[in-house]
Amino acid sequence: MRRRKTADSPEGLAPTTPRRERKRGHNLFEAAAVYVSACAEDNQEQIDEAAAWVSPEALSFGVNELACRAVIALAREREESPQTVARTLLGLPAA
Repeated sequence: MRRRKTADSPEGLAPTTPRRERKRGHNLFEAAAVYVSACAEDNQEQIDEAAAWVSPEALSFGVNELACRAVIALAREREESPQTVARTLLGLPAA
């Protein structure tokens, strides 16, 4: 185990946690993926959990990014424009 100096340690050394053992937090894209999939499954517990992982602003950004990527992927798959796909997904008439 590596050690580093600290002022409050009696020997001037304190253990550090190896990088791979540190608890990794959730990033905004993980939060967005869990949040959106939980919304699709109507899983309120998971919705609340994912919403607590990041700030509301970060979650909004992540959900927006996920929506953009999903629409682009579907548009490529269907060989349609992103606008057509988005309108179809929302049940809107063609523009």
